[in-house]
Amino acid sequence: MENLLGIDVGTSAAKTVLFDTRGNTIASATVEYPMYQPRIGWAEQDPEDWWNAVVATIQAVIDKGNINSNQIKGIGLTGQMHGMVLLDKDLNVLRPAIIWCDQRTQSECDEMTSLIGRERLIEITANPALTGFTASKVMWVKKNQPHIFDRTHKILLPKDYIRLKLTGECATEVSDASGTQFLDVPNRKWSEEILKKLEIPMEWMPEVFESPVVSGKVSQGAAQLTGLKIDTPVVGGGGDQAAGAVGNGIVKPGLISSTIGTSGVVFAHMDSVSIDPKGRVHTFCHAIPGAWHVMGVTQGAGLSLQWMRDNFGGMERDLASFLDINPYDLMNQEAENAKPGCQGLIYLPYLMGERTPHLDPNARGVFFGLTAKHDRTHMLRSVMEGVTYSLKDCLEILKEMGVLTHEIRASGGGARSKLWRQMQADIFKVPIYTINSSEGPAFGAALLAGVGAKIYESVNEACSATIKTVDKLSPIEANIDIYSKYYEIYKGLYHDLKDRFIEVSELDV
Repeated sequence: MENLLGIDVGTSAAKTVLFDTRGNTIASATVEYPMYQPRIGWAEQDPEDWWNAVVATIQAVIDKGNINSNQIKGIGLTGQMHGMVLLDKDLNVLRPAIIWCDQRTQSECDEMTSLIGRERLIEITANPALTGFTASKVMWVKKNQPHIFDRTHKILLPKDYIRLKLTGECATEVSDASGTQFLDVPNRKWSEEILKKLEIPMEWMPEVFESPVVSGKVSQGAAQLTGLKIDTPVVGGGGDQAAGAVGNGIVKPGLISSTIGTSGVVFAHMDSVSIDPKGRVHTFCHAIPGAWHVMGVTQGAGLSLQWMRDNFGGMERDLASFLDINPYDLMNQEAENAKPGCQGLIYLPYLMGERTPHLDPNARGVFFGLTAKHDRTHMLRSVMEGVTYSLKDCLEILKEMGVLTHEIRASGGGARSKLWRQMQADIFKVPIYTINSSEGPAFGAALLAGVGAKIYESVNEACSATIKTVDKLSPIEANIDIYSKYYEIYKGLYHDLKDRFIEVSELDV
């Protein structure tokens, strides 16, 4: 039996999944790690935490799957995008990684825009300068930690640090590199112009591959640590959204995914480059050679419900531990007890600023309309509804750009919640589908590995061989009118509060 391995370096945990070539899950393992916030709006992680978690999960799936590592024919990598891992000349980590949801770099974004020009920056990278992207993080280190910047030898993304540890190779691929703001997205290569203007040496950039291309092979040291076979091929892989889209079959026009992970993403495939001139959504290279994708991103999607669990869900956590179930299952049951619209309670999911459609690092989370009549069921449901309103913001911009919308597929951890899928159907006003695999990015990464290992001829063939829709939720007519009215209020709240967000941010110490 031939198997494929998908490794997902997420924001809250590393997940490794073993698949057979028909797309069936053989074994899965997850190990969590912390995110550090030295200041409000900052977000960092230790790359060694990622690596230790990956080693543990690889060992676990080989053991759980009861297989010989010779059966693993290829490994695909995916994970959180935009993170900055700086390495010295000996390829040692110089400082904690600044990750995607960090919001400290607005002044560096302004500087980049001034140096390059907003229109030229969008023309090359398909996006305006954004606080979440890698380039502004590197510029922040250059300005604030020159002793670190001067020792830098390589810049890697989170999943690509795992590639280095597995193979000894410094490499990346086009989909994840698109989120660095160093890549010429239309031409799928590093931009000499941007690097020169930002005074970043080209040699700091890793070699960039197409996503299904073999980028290295498992080293002897990594094999001894993990139990993998020496020389197992490791393909380029993909950023979590591109890999997740492959794992959801979003590989042709008309198919759209709505993903609720730590962040939330509405994602559409494109055969050619299409750029939003207002910069509200991102255009990146897809994990399919010669294709691109457009996506809208809400920063605090699943993060919002995780925040509720961690800070106010002690009862659910304790009961779930006693019953040996997921605390989110209990939270879903509670949220179902509140009516659609939560009797006027509206949540703005801006816990880490916001990207689509506002591009505002100062935005803050808000519960609006809270009364003495509301209880925890309303709070929980309003969080889920607010995240879905934010995803609708993304979807509306894609429609405005002329993106075809024949079918929307739910994915990510949020897709496991029938209630959350139904909210999406009601608020989007279209049916929501799910597919036969719920492993998302790890599955997509494994399919890319299968292409690199010559098990499949192409990414499209890999998806056709393994993916089918299994469930459909249609909108509930009675809910459509309720949500339409509340969505209009939701849209206005950001603009009503925008100036207050700035004032609060200026008071932060």
